[in-house]
Amino acid sequence: MTQEFIINLVHSRTTGTPGRAENRARDRTLVIDEPIHAGGPGEEITPAEAFLAGISACGVLLVESYAREAGLPVRSVEAEIQGLRDAREPSWFQRIYLRFQVAGATQEQAEGLVERYKGR
Repeated sequence: MTQEFIINLVHSRTTGTPGRAENRARDRTLVIDEPIHAGGPGEEITPAEAFLAGISACGVLLVESYAREAGLPVRSVEAEIQGLRDAREPSWFQRIYLRFQVAGATQEQAEGLVERYKGR
C-alpha cells in the first residue's frame, strides 16, 4: 500500500525589526510579533495566538464539514480558544480550553459534531 502525504509549507524569516517574523504560506503573508514583555513590538498577533488560531480554525471548519456531510442545517460554527501558560515557562501550554457554538443545530446534534471533532 502506497502512503500519500499532504505537504504544507510555510516560510518564516526575521524582518530586521527585533521580535517580528514574516511568514509566507502560498501567496499569503502573516506577520507575527513577540509581545512587548518578551522584547517584541507587540503590534501583530503572537506565536501563541497564531498556534491557537490554527487549532480553533481547524475545529470550526471540521465541525462545519461534518454538519454538511450529515445534512444538518448548521448556519455557522464559532469557537473560542484559551491557552494558559506559566509566565515563568511560557513555551509550554498548561491547559487549552476550546468552546464551540453551533448555530442551526439542536444541542444534541451540536454535541455530536463536537464529539466527532474531539475523536480525531
